[in-house]
Amino acid sequence: MSILQDIVTALEDKSGENIITLDLKNKGSLADAFVLATGNSEVHMKTLTDAAEEVLIRAGHKCKVEGGESSNWRLLDAGDIVVHVFSHKGREFYRLERLWEE
Repeated sequence: MSILQDIVTALEDKSGENIITLDLKNKGSLADAFVLATGNSEVHMKTLTDAAEEVLIRAGHKCKVEGGESSNWRLLDAGDIVVHVFSHKGREFYRLERLWEE
């Protein structure tokens, strides 16, 4: 199983919603892939971020968490993989899926 699938599975196990991966290898991005998920509350968003971070650390990635104080968005930067955890409101505001489709 790939690390992206491991992250998705961890997020699913913690009841993350609307989980998708975006392959950015050929898009000139700083990362090779984004994983996006939605949480129902700040506590749920932290749980999802912690679950993804655990997978990345087990795989040998160093992680930096940003947005820890935000109620709308958290970012877990592991270099080539970036995990975004949003509230419903934040997901709609940032609309990363649409941004990267274009």
